[in-house]
Amino acid sequence: MRVPLNDTKRQYLAMADEIDAAMRATMASGWYVMGDQHSQFETEFAAYCRCRFAVAVANGTDALEIALRVVGCGAGDEVITVANAGGYTTSACVLVGATPVYVDVDTSLTMSPDSAAEALSERTKAIVVTHLYGKMADVAGVWQVVAGRDVAVIEDCAQAHGAMFENCRAGSLGDLGTFSFYPTKNLGTMGDGGAIVTQRPEYAERARMLRQYGWAEKYRAVLPEGRNSRLDELHAAILRKKLPHLDAWNQRRRDIVARYGDAAAGSKLQFVHQPASDYVAHLCIARYPDRDRLQKRLDERGIGTGVHYPIPDHRQESMRGRSWRAVDLPITERAVHEILTFPCFAEMTDGEVDYVCDAIRELS
Repeated sequence: MRVPLNDTKRQYLAMADEIDAAMRATMASGWYVMGDQHSQFETEFAAYCRCRFAVAVANGTDALEIALRVVGCGAGDEVITVANAGGYTTSACVLVGATPVYVDVDTSLTMSPDSAAEALSERTKAIVVTHLYGKMADVAGVWQVVAGRDVAVIEDCAQAHGAMFENCRAGSLGDLGTFSFYPTKNLGTMGDGGAIVTQRPEYAERARMLRQYGWAEKYRAVLPEGRNSRLDELHAAILRKKLPHLDAWNQRRRDIVARYGDAAAGSKLQFVHQPASDYVAHLCIARYPDRDRLQKRLDERGIGTGVHYPIPDHRQESMRGRSWRAVDLPITERAVHEILTFPCFAEMTDGEVDYVCDAIRELS
């Protein structure tokens, strides 16, 4: 048996009739950018996230960049973030001219509020809190860190669609929340897409202007940082069909993680996250002292794995010569050598899950 790390075509095949019908209807409408599907998806996604507003954009990185611009980040400002989340916030910081400041993570591999507190300075303009691997970070703890300061809190929810903490959805706890709808996400389209959610009307309005040339109305540009970042109508139609299934897909992912955790009980293989409402298992992450050897042995069994992510942001070649700073990152630095991603997607068969569980028992 071969078990892929992910297989996006399975979800499409399971929904082919529904998705094909939505795409045909959209194409027949003759309106392909920011039409009825787009506006309805924004309304439905905002309601799902328990936010007042959603602003759809072209991809998750655009969402982060626009969110930083919405709160006024620019040259000379600092943005506190983590270094273990794939570099997406770093890219957004570079694009707006801000300086990323890297802080350490806690045992969940998400931002440590204590580490964030160490990094605060007079130049801190925003903190981007990444809900990594589908696990919600401690946003309440971050709010305590910035209490009394003019510092924005932005949630990066690209891996946490549908996660909940105390009846609040990911994206609803910060000043803004950003999402990606890349095909492998828990809510993914058949291409790129993204969104920004917020409770604040002035932020929503500014985001709408920034995503489309800085227009206050058609052909009247009022914001110089405006750009073209729009979610295509076809993607909006696809996402509308998928959104009602998201909670069930998330639960299936949690169930798979629970099975893996049971299989690894008493071994050196430690799965980082426990199934809970604040974890939607976008990625199933384990730690193992001899990660590379275990990955090779799993590959020999036909089990796909990955490393998310192998190089911390501050060690990327692209950051050489650029302005950045960091506090001590001992947990981040150690985890890089131990983390391993296991197959975990809603369309996995029970047989595939059983096969991975057998390998875990034997190899760990």
